[in-house]
Amino acid sequence: MGNPDGARGWEEQRQGPVLRRRDQVQPGTTDQRLLDTEGDSEWVHTDPWRVMRIQSEFVEGFGALAELPNAISVFGSARTPQNTPEYEAGIRIGTALVEAGFAVITGGGPGAMEAANRGAREAGGVSVGLGIELPFEQGLNPHVDIGVNFRYFFVRKTMFVKYASGFVVLPGGLGTLDELFEALTLVQTGKVTRFPIVLFGSAYWSGLVDWLRDTVVAQGKASERDLLLFHVTDDVDEAVALVTKETSR
Repeated sequence: MGNPDGARGWEEQRQGPVLRRRDQVQPGTTDQRLLDTEGDSEWVHTDPWRVMRIQSEFVEGFGALAELPNAISVFGSARTPQNTPEYEAGIRIGTALVEAGFAVITGGGPGAMEAANRGAREAGGVSVGLGIELPFEQGLNPHVDIGVNFRYFFVRKTMFVKYASGFVVLPGGLGTLDELFEALTLVQTGKVTRFPIVLFGSAYWSGLVDWLRDTVVAQGKASERDLLLFHVTDDVDEAVALVTKETSR
């Protein structure tokens, strides 16, 4: 910094808390370096920068969902067509959950997720969609009232569990199975407690249940009591009763 008369003599420079004098003075300002668009951009693809993005996704998710009422996460296939029994079941489940006093959280996509969001919205409840960045764009369905899009699956799955009191799982594909077994593992290992899981649609889920019992449990890869971690039903009222009974509101 020059003296008041403009004579240069010795100089000093302040950069935030840092003081520089004489030959340690640097040209330009911190703002200039921040706003300079030139230079290498590879740093945005490095792991330290990804850590910051992951952190920001947790912050955004926590901030958006922290004040939700008690909620239930509903999973199911994005490929479930409208005007099918599965889609209609999703609508009825979303409606029944709202009538029981719960918000509804889905993956925010089409199909069974849209059905549950639609049921919740039409019943006047809180309809939440947690989307995910995919190579093919889906976007959030029009029945979502609160929507958050994530880059990272593991951040999104944390939100499904943290802000829900239980899961209802409609027929679905690999993504639905991923979410189902994630929840089962968390309950089995005691990472979450009092977390009911209901599989809706016995005809769809019976083969999986048979395999778990007759192969996985029979070969000692899981215990008999692990089959008690979930319930299977075809009745909407029973599904809602099972998934909400352990939740105090």
